[in-house]
Amino acid sequence: MAIMAEGAVDLKSEAMSKAKAIALDDINVSDIELWRTDTVWPYFERLRKEDPVHLHPAEHHEDGAFWSITKYNDIMAVDTNHAVFSSEPSITIFDPTEDFTLPMFIAMDPPKHDVQRKTVSPIVSPQNLQVMEPLIRSRIIKTLDELPIGEAFDWVDLVSIELTTQMLATLFDFPWEDRRKLTRWSDVATANEESGLFVTDDPDTERKNELFECVDYFTRLWNERVNAEPKGDLISMLAHGEATRNMDRMEYLGNLILLIVGGNDTTRNTMSGSVLAMHQNPQQLAKLQADHSLIPSMVSETIRWQTPLAHMRRNATQDFELGGKTIKKGEKVIMWYASGNRDDEVIDNPNAYIIDRPRPRQHLSFGFGIHRCVGNRLAELQLTILWEEILARFPEIRVVEEPKRVPSAFVRGYETMKVIIPRRY
Repeated sequence: MAIMAEGAVDLKSEAMSKAKAIALDDINVSDIELWRTDTVWPYFERLRKEDPVHLHPAEHHEDGAFWSITKYNDIMAVDTNHAVFSSEPSITIFDPTEDFTLPMFIAMDPPKHDVQRKTVSPIVSPQNLQVMEPLIRSRIIKTLDELPIGEAFDWVDLVSIELTTQMLATLFDFPWEDRRKLTRWSDVATANEESGLFVTDDPDTERKNELFECVDYFTRLWNERVNAEPKGDLISMLAHGEATRNMDRMEYLGNLILLIVGGNDTTRNTMSGSVLAMHQNPQQLAKLQADHSLIPSMVSETIRWQTPLAHMRRNATQDFELGGKTIKKGEKVIMWYASGNRDDEVIDNPNAYIIDRPRPRQHLSFGFGIHRCVGNRLAELQLTILWEEILARFPEIRVVEEPKRVPSAFVRGYETMKVIIPRRY
């Protein structure tokens, strides 16, 4: 097992001490530095124990005050009550700007949400997943068989990004040679100033320009497919769908970003997280190697442990009492899925990675209620096949340095993760 940087251990120890001493009102779990350094957990533990429905003051975030919901059952109460907790106008802490509002069905309420979601959901039906499974497996096999043996490489780039981008290109029937554009647009859509993705001192304008390139590219594809017979790809579905064929440019872009980010960041970061989790927990890897029937359970446990999207936002449509606090109409409510997935009142030993838990699918990572992740079964299928093929090839994948994490309180992911595969079977 590789030795991680001592500084990482020091940061976690320092965070635990600080989290115990800091005043509750000074805790700010939206601070991206806590996510970049993976040191947010003791702060969530403190909030769950002392103030699980916590109002963060306006100075904690540039877009103003917000409520943090950190316990599993409270998050469920919010997520399953769309009448009181609306998804409009945004699913993240940030408010949309007047000149760049991107409507998307995940940030809509019924009935519009329901009919737009129904338009694209057939692509991830059980029947369609069964059809796609051989293609997914063949691509995973090719990718794994081309990996270098005995030398360090970036798992994020060569495996996680490549496989998820290939899958996205298939779902959109997107030009294969340009598929990495999908990765770029996904990253740009969710990135902040600290991401390093922007090269000018005006990242907002940069982001808009790149996303306008995205919608222009996809508009060309739309125009081709709207005049052709309906097919099974997402663009054709949107172009011919009764609820989506009259979308304006910004709503089309909003739904594109939703589908790109949803299909890219979540699976990609869980693919990387699964390798890290197995590296950090060799006894769990041994358990999996001895019993491959545990792969589905391991996949669910990894999705819980990783929680690839750390939070979702709702907006109170009326005054509502939760956990002894009154949330006022119009206030922001942040459901911290990452925290709920570590709630020891619901999940035994939640900070541990245990691949044979009795109820491995008991997690919040896909959300609940009407906005439950539409592609959750596809994500599970990709991860299941990936690990079936990893176990058939590699006795070990060593993580050789501390991964570089995405500086974001929304996407919980990895920019790079250097690994070595010592040998094949």
